[in-house]
Amino acid sequence: MTPPIAVQLYTLRAEAARDFAGVIERVGRAGFAGVELAGLHGMAPAELKRRLADAGLAIASAHVPAPIGDARERVLDEQEALGVKTLVVPFVPPDRFKTLDSIRVVADEIAESHQNARARGMALGYHNHWWEFETAHDGKCAHEILMGQLDPDVFVELDTYWTRVGGRDPAEVIAELGARVRLLHLKDGPADGFKSPMTAVGSGTLDFPAITAAGRDVHWHIVELDACATDMFEAVEKSYRYLTGRGLSRGRA
Repeated sequence: MTPPIAVQLYTLRAEAARDFAGVIERVGRAGFAGVELAGLHGMAPAELKRRLADAGLAIASAHVPAPIGDARERVLDEQEALGVKTLVVPFVPPDRFKTLDSIRVVADEIAESHQNARARGMALGYHNHWWEFETAHDGKCAHEILMGQLDPDVFVELDTYWTRVGGRDPAEVIAELGARVRLLHLKDGPADGFKSPMTAVGSGTLDFPAITAAGRDVHWHIVELDACATDMFEAVEKSYRYLTGRGLSRGRA
């Protein structure tokens, strides 16, 4: 079945800082089936759950700090209150992939995060940027090394744009990782580095028919634009129309 489509709310962080309730309502009106959370913008979990339900939006997943150490109970309690079952560690700085030893430390932290999440009945995955694919050791990129050191139950949220910026064809990476890829971040643009503004999905250089066809086991397609030269809401809605209009993703309607 064609995966449902969500939007990563980091995309609309500036708008959410002004009117988070209004963002939720507009995302729902656009036809999205869900959202991926990136913070609560001061809204209580119970209110956020209610507003999402009123807008017809499911919580696909949530980007959270690694639930380890002092952050463990705070992060997991909040996500449990929201009813979130799928957590994603969204960012590990590039300098932590410079050596094999530093990658092992990252793997240990993600493994601990996974164990803590699993104890609460939650799944945990990892979201890449470009440096995990640019950085290589002994002929293997850092992303492959990291995934090889983790329990296969730690899933992959593949950011297709950053994978391309990092020098790999995202469709090939999805095929290599197979069922481990549960979430796809879909964003578009020139893919000529990290400084160029992104565009609405379907307006740039990525081959989304090939990318989505490769992800046979993907649970959600998630639109995310880090920065855009056009109005962000318009780019999000254009992305929705492109993906659903071509039958690549499934909206709520």
